[in-house]
Amino acid sequence: EGGKCVAINKELFKEEVLGRGGPPRVFAMQSMKSFLRQLNLYGFTKIQQHSQRSASLPEFLAEEAAASAHSQILYYYNPNFNREYPHRLEECKRR
Repeated sequence: EGGKCVAINKELFKEEVLGRGGPPRVFAMQSMKSFLRQLNLYGFTKIQQHSQRSASLPEFLAEEAAASAHSQILYYYNPNFNREYPHRLEECKRR
């Protein structure tokens, strides 16, 4: 999305970020549910990734297999989160 949203691989994030033991911990919480709640409290909303599907069966099945591999990727958007404007992160405040 050109640096305008956060993409999170759910399983990898739980294992490598939230599951990290001892210092340095990145976040105080260890639960994915708590982390997603924090994203929402800071104004991030979940967005769905839609892609166009092919009409032919072999292409459709290949696309379905690829989509299922990405089903654990979550996308969140906040209008103040943009790679091109890092100073706008200051506007991401808890509601």
